Amino acid sequence: MKEIIIATKNAGKAREFKRVFNDQEFVIKTLLDFPDFPEIRETGKTFAENATLKAHAVMEQFGLPTIADDSGLQVDALYGQPGIYSARYAGDHNDAANNAKLLSELGGVPKEKRTARFVSTLVFANPKNDDDLIVEGEVKGLIGSFPEGDDGFGYDPLFYVPELGKTMAQLSIDEKNAISHRGNAIKKLEQQWQDWINW
Repeated sequence: MKEIIIATKNAGKAREFKRVFNDQEFVIKTLLDFPDFPEIRETGKTFAENATLKAHAVMEQFGLPTIADDSGLQVDALYGQPGIYSARYAGDHNDAANNAKLLSELGGVPKEKRTARFVSTLVFANPKNDDDLIVEGEVKGLIGSFPEGDDGFGYDPLFYVPELGKTMAQLSIDEKNAISHRGNAIKKLEQQWQDWINW
């Protein structure tokens, strides 16, 4: 059976990918299956650069096709921040601290100026392909004044989707995959990867 590795130790991301690739005919592994794999330093200046670094580090270690994602939140009132620093906005990776810092930075900013987007860039690297497959997805919304919802992770409890009248953390995983930045990027990947990949 063919294997693909998703280059993440984030259980939330792992669930989103596994759910989407459920009906495919190969084994999906993540870095949660390889707990000794070292942390990959994200030294890129863009989501695409960081995703490429991760995909190639894992592909070269295991010799298997690897999908890596780098994603984050871009808030217009903060000139695109936290951007590539989304996971470490308040220092170490801590969702509660990141959310608290974001709310603090947006203190006094009126609702209509709290526009934001989640962006996800996926890089699919394969030892038998010369070029990587790179796709991007996004979802637009507003940053709320307080967290709402118990599902999701990261900034999901603050990211309000006006069309649905809910935050990302109030959506079921199926609802989230249907509209999320990662879900949108994965849809593009699904449309292209079979024509691209060399097994």
